[in-house]
Amino acid sequence: MSESKPGRDDLDGLPALDALDRSIYEWQMWAEGIGEPGQRKLKAASVLISRVGGVGGTVALQLAAAGVGKIILAHAGPIKYSDLNRQLLMTYDRVGQSRVDTAKARLLDLNPRLIVETFDENVSEANAQALVSKADVVVDCAPLFAERFAMNRAVVHQGKPMVECAMYEFEGSLTTILPGITPCLACLSPIEPSAWRREFPVFGAVAGTVGCMAAMEVIKLITGVGETLSGSMLAMDLSMMTFARRRIHRNPNCEVCSKRHPV
Repeated sequence: MSESKPGRDDLDGLPALDALDRSIYEWQMWAEGIGEPGQRKLKAASVLISRVGGVGGTVALQLAAAGVGKIILAHAGPIKYSDLNRQLLMTYDRVGQSRVDTAKARLLDLNPRLIVETFDENVSEANAQALVSKADVVVDCAPLFAERFAMNRAVVHQGKPMVECAMYEFEGSLTTILPGITPCLACLSPIEPSAWRREFPVFGAVAGTVGCMAAMEVIKLITGVGETLSGSMLAMDLSMMTFARRRIHRNPNCEVCSKRHPV
């Protein structure tokens, strides 16, 4: 994320912070290990988010607040009334209008310096490679395994880090995929679970909790601060407020990652 690009500081390839940046992000720059270098890394970074629902919308909102320079949103279709219990970037008055356009407007209200690129389409085999190529980090919040599998193949092929997050009812899970180092999604779920369905019980507070944690994983990946969930899975049950972290391992025979990144 430090490669030289137009408009970046010649000293180290990262964009400089101006007085307004320093004013907005002052409190988080006080965090150990962040400072001005970490904030400049955030400003230089681009993040792709697949779906901007209850989880993905929260990820986008937190990254916009943190000063990530560019966010790419992929989510097809218009807002529905049934979205409003959890999708905090959506508004009642825009039901029937584009989700990604509404999300973009809301993010720019918070951070008008943010670059937001939108795609009114869901991730698929047809577009995954092109979408992933636009970002430094990917966040998978899609509800359908076909989308997740397509994005997983793309990040493995391109060697991009991906934060993989999911939730159901009161439960959530989170891991960070580093191709060639950690298990990919196909290592963990080679096939779509037979019992999975598109619509499921969801509270906005659960989706938002998972989304905030996913955003923190992205911030750590970009800045190098702290320890990510690479190589481990965090599982939570918010009905009981229980959290468990367990090690996960690559499948040496994985059809997606084993040939491109041998174990």
